[in-house]
Amino acid sequence: MTAAKSTAVRTLAAAAAVCCATVLPAGCGAAHGDTGEAAAAGPAAVVRGAADALVRAGGSTVVTSLRMASGGTWVTVTGRGRYDYARGQGTLTLVLPRDAAGTQEHAPVTELLTPGALYMKNRGAGVPADKWVRVDIAALPDGNLVTGGATDPLAAAQLLRGALGAEPAGEQTLGGVRVRRLTGTLDIARAARAWGPRPPAALSAAAAGFAVDRVPFEAWVDGEGRLCRVTLRYAYGPARSTVEVVSTTTYAGFGAAVPPLALPPAADIWNGKIVSAPAGG
Repeated sequence: MTAAKSTAVRTLAAAAAVCCATVLPAGCGAAHGDTGEAAAAGPAAVVRGAADALVRAGGSTVVTSLRMASGGTWVTVTGRGRYDYARGQGTLTLVLPRDAAGTQEHAPVTELLTPGALYMKNRGAGVPADKWVRVDIAALPDGNLVTGGATDPLAAAQLLRGALGAEPAGEQTLGGVRVRRLTGTLDIARAARAWGPRPPAALSAAAAGFAVDRVPFEAWVDGEGRLCRVTLRYAYGPARSTVEVVSTTTYAGFGAAVPPLALPPAADIWNGKIVSAPAGG
């Protein structure tokens, strides 16, 4: 492994220490024409209302990709799972890139996403294989937009409430569905304020902890205003060593049944020391 790749992997392993299997073919569910109210709404209104549209959709399958640039090298973590937007919870299976955790490939990591906490199994060195690690979202300086190895699918949409504007960037077909591509920049603090005095934990934490709170975005929406894909470009880390992180979430199969989460019992939560996975190379 090159020195640049080792540095990139070490940074990502320390920040995420996670993540995912194969990429699911990305579609937006059953085909819909531009007959809904979203088709007539302005671009900014559509992206700001994306989270509400997902909640109305109920649930879906999701695919995530988190790419980080460090030392001229890109390292990518991918994931797949299901999400219930009405409950604000879901599951992802994630895996680090090959050799990211040393000479052996890291085991897939199971994540349970909830409004206030992230639960991870196969978290890394020092954690028994049958134990879970619980992380308080409000305690993370990035609100789990980067740390977990994937941006929470609902949080990705909630961030769009802070869109400073949006511009049409053409149309295309994703998974057999005609979608509009909209681009712009969002403000994390504005997204948190849009929720009033009690914003979601992810947004309030990120608004307080991100070094750069302006986030360029690309959003692909169907005729009902639902996100089929969103890409967010974060500037993450201390000001003098900020790295670019590109998070892409793809949504498909709207209306898919998502079983309620069964959270691990207290006896299965690991409270001991967690050892960061070493970098390979």
